[in-house]
Amino acid sequence: MSEDAKRRSWSPGARGAALLLALVLAVYLVLLGRRAVTMLLSGVPAFAVLGVAVFVLPVLGALLVIDQIRFGMRTQHLAERMSDEGTLPDVSHLPLRPSGRVRREAADEWFETKRAELERTPNDWRAWYALAQAYDLAGDRNRGRRSMRRAIELERRDSA
Repeated sequence: MSEDAKRRSWSPGARGAALLLALVLAVYLVLLGRRAVTMLLSGVPAFAVLGVAVFVLPVLGALLVIDQIRFGMRTQHLAERMSDEGTLPDVSHLPLRPSGRVRREAADEWFETKRAELERTPNDWRAWYALAQAYDLAGDRNRGRRSMRRAIELERRDSA
């Protein structure tokens, strides 16, 4: 792994925020779990129903957080692998707006280039990764996430 990739992999930004969120959620689950058990054991049917709700909703939240953390880790794995291969898309040449985001015209042009590359190699996870990045630059995060999930799936098949 390159030195730059090692530095990025230990940066406190998004990874630190996700870890903090997971820790807060764990504390929340413990506190609410204790409250839910008390309500369930109260013997009052209305409290028992509330106890189930108090327990189920945070568990669903925890499952969503775990899914997002796993998604981030898998995405990072793909980025590190591409960095090691020297195939990580370089967007540093794209012009930026004052806000720091890539200019819309440049993002659209980059997207069209990456979409054309994907059409030539539809089963290449690297092309799906680049398309996901292009969607993100163009501001379409939902399609970007779907494309990244496809890249993760293809890379797993490729590695197996």
